[in-house]
Amino acid sequence: MRSRFYSSLTISIFFLLIASANFYSQPKNNTQNNSVTGRVVDLQTNTPIEFATVVLIRRADSTQVTGAATDTKGQFVLENVPAGTYFMRISYVGYKNHLVKSFKKENGKPVSLGKISLTPSDMKMNDIVVSGTRSPISYQIDKKVISVGENLSTISGTAVDVLENVPSITVDIDGNVSLRGSGNFQVLIDGRPTILDPNEALQQIQASSIENIEIITNPSAKYDPEGTAGIINIIMKKTNKWGITSLFNLNLGVRNKYGGDATADFRNNFIQANLGIGYNNRVFFGTQNENNWNNADGQTYYYKSDGTSNHGNESFNLRGSVSFDFGAKRLLTLGGRYNNRSHSDNSALNYSQWNTMDPAQQYFISKSEGSRSGHEISVFGNYKHPFNDSGHELVAEVHYDAETSDESSTNKLFSGEIITDGKTTTENGPGNELQTKLDYTLPFTSVSKFEAGYQGTHENSDDKTGLLTFNPATQLFENNSLYDNHSKYAKNDYALYSIYTSKIDSLGYKLGVRTEYTGRDIEVPEMNEKFSIDRWDYFPSAHFSFGIGAGYQLMASYTRRINRPRDWQMEPFQTWIDAYNVRVGNPSLQPEYIDSYELGFQTLIGNSVFSIDTYYRQTKNKIERVLSVYSETVTLQTTKNIGKDYSLGVELFSNFDPIKNWNVNLMGNIYNYKIEGSPADNIETNQSFNWNARFNNSIKIAENTQVQVNVWYNSPSATSQGNREGFFITNFAIKQQLFDKLITATLQVRDILGTAKFQIVNQSPDFYSLRHFERESPMVMLNLRLNLSNNSNNDHGEEGMQNNNGGDDQGGMNGGGEG
Repeated sequence: MRSRFYSSLTISIFFLLIASANFYSQPKNNTQNNSVTGRVVDLQTNTPIEFATVVLIRRADSTQVTGAATDTKGQFVLENVPAGTYFMRISYVGYKNHLVKSFKKENGKPVSLGKISLTPSDMKMNDIVVSGTRSPISYQIDKKVISVGENLSTISGTAVDVLENVPSITVDIDGNVSLRGSGNFQVLIDGRPTILDPNEALQQIQASSIENIEIITNPSAKYDPEGTAGIINIIMKKTNKWGITSLFNLNLGVRNKYGGDATADFRNNFIQANLGIGYNNRVFFGTQNENNWNNADGQTYYYKSDGTSNHGNESFNLRGSVSFDFGAKRLLTLGGRYNNRSHSDNSALNYSQWNTMDPAQQYFISKSEGSRSGHEISVFGNYKHPFNDSGHELVAEVHYDAETSDESSTNKLFSGEIITDGKTTTENGPGNELQTKLDYTLPFTSVSKFEAGYQGTHENSDDKTGLLTFNPATQLFENNSLYDNHSKYAKNDYALYSIYTSKIDSLGYKLGVRTEYTGRDIEVPEMNEKFSIDRWDYFPSAHFSFGIGAGYQLMASYTRRINRPRDWQMEPFQTWIDAYNVRVGNPSLQPEYIDSYELGFQTLIGNSVFSIDTYYRQTKNKIERVLSVYSETVTLQTTKNIGKDYSLGVELFSNFDPIKNWNVNLMGNIYNYKIEGSPADNIETNQSFNWNARFNNSIKIAENTQVQVNVWYNSPSATSQGNREGFFITNFAIKQQLFDKLITATLQVRDILGTAKFQIVNQSPDFYSLRHFERESPMVMLNLRLNLSNNSNNDHGEEGMQNNNGGDDQGGMNGGGEG
């Protein structure tokens, strides 16, 4: 282990030597007195724009003299500029071209153009007053940024509802999120990890409290490589305005859907503080039916069901942070969040069953009640120490996360009014995680820099599972000690990374490598067994950007990622999920390794944004849930490494205005998915041609009235043991601003046509299962927003304290370190 640590350290030093050699090979003549500098930012958010194209043009003959691309802080430096009179053109995909008017450069005197603000391409300017709306999606060098506030049809929902209208994302009827076809991704909140399951975390966050969502499909070596598909980073609302600002939301809907949230911020020269609180209750109703058969004991057993079901989510959350500015851009940020959550699943189904030996059908009723609840507490401290104004800095962070979880599921079978059988499964236990980070950045020139860092993660959890079975004689649920199990988990990860970024003419590149050590112990006292993992892994990354004239950008990247098995997937004992499904873990499960390649092109055609991204992803040691027959009417679920899978696809995006006051977003994803499975596990090679499309319309019908219509479709898709059918959804929303925009009312109607239907088939030679589900429609919600701001026009975001959760190239910490 020690030798591997030193080899990892050697790699970091090697990167530093390369960067240093580049630095010391630069000419040492002083060019600062003949430089032209500036900083390019977004007009609305004041965040820096990386890789904007800056062209210096001689006024006398309109010839191009020199040019550059902005760095991660939006800054540019044009060196060795001779005396003369010039003007400058600045461009970036998704923004209007900006012209800096004539300025004079004297010999031996530097010129600073200060902050230069670019206007998003679909904004209309009239005496510096914005009358249009910002595009809800913008592209950066390594991520997509979704502006949540512009999505009217989801403002009363959760983060999951917002993601329904996002490129690279699909959401099924049950609210499960997939990123480019994979359900394995990492969720960050303000750039920090959460101990919750990714889908569970997204269900707890209200859309109205989100500022932006960042989709990072090919993260650099600076990020934790966990998650096959990439990272979804949720940026919560804060403000750069001085004084006190506050925002209130109230959500009301039909059939037990309601909630609200409030955000307050305070800011002056020394301190910035924010506090947010929210409550959300949403219950979804639907109908379902199933058709199944199993082969067991030389017979075929059939059973069908149909009935109603509902599932609900209730959450209360509290979050806050405070930042102290000690001058010289030294910033200390302390904060945390608290989340109390509960989830319920209930159903009442009519069953019929028979078999080949006894074809007479038997009828009974199955009633199930499931609940999952717990709370999460997260605290962090972040300190940023700049060594100078050129970006040479050190950022340190400590983050602690703890949760509790209690889960139970009760199933009762009735013959008339009499209970004939039943089971109650339980699972509970606490877990915690401590993460420490150091990130170091050393710029060499305006376009080259070296980054290095360390990350350590320590996790512990303690899970207990149990089973109670119904005794017809006593009419009570009694504990079955054969299924009492206790699992203890301890995991330690240590990582080092190095990244070198530079530029040669129009070619920008970022090369990185990360190495991680994983140590994991799983202890099962009842079985007197202990399973251990001791492994080193390496994760290279490479990102390239090539400017093809003003407004055109070509980008390519490669990353290697990992998906480590979850604790419950490795539990070597039987756990009853419900009366018809039992699970057995696999302690020999190996991690998935993913090689991901991307090639993207973005351009601005007039005022229309167009992008195309091609991607190829290969997964080794593919982890899949494998179904088999446990008994006559019970299915056994386990997890295995079944082989490999491949995804090859193209994503398209276009934003344009067909006519004045009508904005259209078109998004499409076309890909071929293939699984090469193991015949021994009843997993044959399976593949499908998949596609999904979204057509989003935003129409301004009056000065304070806006309408949105969103249409999206997901095609059928292959699974490891079957297929999923496609589905189609249409949403509508209308927004009305009142009392000089003090109050905003938004009415949303989701699934207007009632077409949101979900169907999945799993099968092998020994079983067949078809499940069909239809949810309630339409779903109607009303959102009321009150915006209070003191001194709202006094924005000192440029020179004052930076929002600690902004949009730097790590997507998380503008002034507070990496996300």
